[in-house]
Amino acid sequence: MRITVDPITRIEGHLRIDCEVDGGQVADAWSSGQMWRGIELILKDRDPRDAWIYTQRICGVCTTVHAIVSVRAVENALGMEVPLNAQYIRNMIITAHGVHDHLVHFYHLSALDWVDLVSALQADPKKAAELAQSLSEWPGNSVENFIKVQNKLKAFVESGQLGVFGSGYWGHPAMKLPPEVNLLAAVHYMQALDYQRRANTIVGILGSKTPHIQNLAVGGVANPINFESQSTLTLERLYAIKRVIDDIAGFVHNAYLVDVAAIGALYADWTQYGAGVTNYLSVPDLPLDTRGTQFAMPGGYIKNGDIAGYKPINDYQDKYFEDGVKESVKHAWYKGDKGALHPYDGETEPQYGDFQDDGKYSWVKAPTFYDDRAQVGPLAHVLAMVAAGHEPTKQHLTRFLDIAGKVAGSPIPLAALHSTIGRHAARAVRCAVLMDALDEQWNLLMANCAKGDFATYNKPLFPKGEIRGFGYHEAPRGVLSHWCVIDNGKIKNYQAVVPSTWNAGPRDENDVMGPYEASLVGNPIADPEKPLEVIRTIHSFDPCLACAVHVLDPAGGELVRVKAL
Repeated sequence: MRITVDPITRIEGHLRIDCEVDGGQVADAWSSGQMWRGIELILKDRDPRDAWIYTQRICGVCTTVHAIVSVRAVENALGMEVPLNAQYIRNMIITAHGVHDHLVHFYHLSALDWVDLVSALQADPKKAAELAQSLSEWPGNSVENFIKVQNKLKAFVESGQLGVFGSGYWGHPAMKLPPEVNLLAAVHYMQALDYQRRANTIVGILGSKTPHIQNLAVGGVANPINFESQSTLTLERLYAIKRVIDDIAGFVHNAYLVDVAAIGALYADWTQYGAGVTNYLSVPDLPLDTRGTQFAMPGGYIKNGDIAGYKPINDYQDKYFEDGVKESVKHAWYKGDKGALHPYDGETEPQYGDFQDDGKYSWVKAPTFYDDRAQVGPLAHVLAMVAAGHEPTKQHLTRFLDIAGKVAGSPIPLAALHSTIGRHAARAVRCAVLMDALDEQWNLLMANCAKGDFATYNKPLFPKGEIRGFGYHEAPRGVLSHWCVIDNGKIKNYQAVVPSTWNAGPRDENDVMGPYEASLVGNPIADPEKPLEVIRTIHSFDPCLACAVHVLDPAGGELVRVKAL
């Protein structure tokens, strides 16, 4: 039997998934991006200093990450140093954006794959609150809060207008949580709406607006620091940021991380499904010096899930990363018969055709690392940080596994992370690590300013002739890298290899499945008319197809005009 889910909803962009189901399990799978990314062609011949403004329009959600990586790519080509204050401000934007993104992904994009909100109506609010209080000291776990949220859900149901809850598979046989746990998750779903908003205010304060921040520049940031001027980054604004950091830390540590541990333990059978590709690629992030040679969070490559064989990626000039990345278009709707190409030599010439199971079937290219498929994302990053001995990661992961083991009634091994539910676990752990890092970066910025260093920008100088550079960032969805070739101060070639390209890519040059496809094989399907299990595994990656592909009229015509008032 063939199942086609088109589009996958509660993601960014347009993704189609096809599965062959045999004996109640997925036997084969295809992942297809349904839009074309033409941003690389838009950038050709433009000033490299402007690239970050264009690239953050790749997506409406992941705007910040593309801006950051774009300026890093140009700075790398120029061999530039970036002032310490600029690094700390960028790091605070990155970490705040990551916390915001991870909260939204679990509660508002994927939790409803596991949590039955209609079942929550049958819960005893007092018992649900007592359960929550037994797991953490989060002050939002009062009986009054649980009654309030349950009444709100009843009002939705009685009105017959479920709104954002209208398309859930309520009552599906794969939904297994007790009513009280469903109510617990629903309460925190509502609270998370506010906390993700608060995290994003930090991005807005430092970036001048969000989405699409305005404060970056090749060479630093456009945030002058003067504690005596209201038109700059003042102590008043910095302490406003500190208050937000303290506000959201409690929710991340005592609600989000605990919820994922408890819900994951009650779906322990899902640690058997969804592993897929177990080559894991991540990069270090949060630079602590002006050249990008020291980082607050490590990253690297783990082959075949063996963390003992972890190989670190060390700095912004790391040849091991620079030389390992290629992209294939053998199964993507692009011209090209040269085999997999390095991004510096990458080509983006569309050639659309039919959906062919054994031919071309996606607008997403197929990246490889030293010719192997690799999974990217929080799971890859957490495993790398554990392998590197990163203490904050080890502490939060140990706490997570202790809570999950307590709920499950037996210890949860590290190997359980190689799964659909493991990707959610890793994202919760990484969010807790980011939360601590955000506070640390704020303290580093304040300490550096206390020394009398207020520099935030170094002017870039472009040489004659051709130069090449790459920038990377461990984005919420995984490794994001931009690659640029600059000739006489103009962009000659530009390629973006994004997290959802790594994970959502079709079969590669050797016809090997990508991470989405491989992770679906073996998944159970209880009801082919309602393939909830397919959605669970795909959502665990947090797809962003708007980043992986993009739209452009090849004839150069105007698609839409927007007037900003």
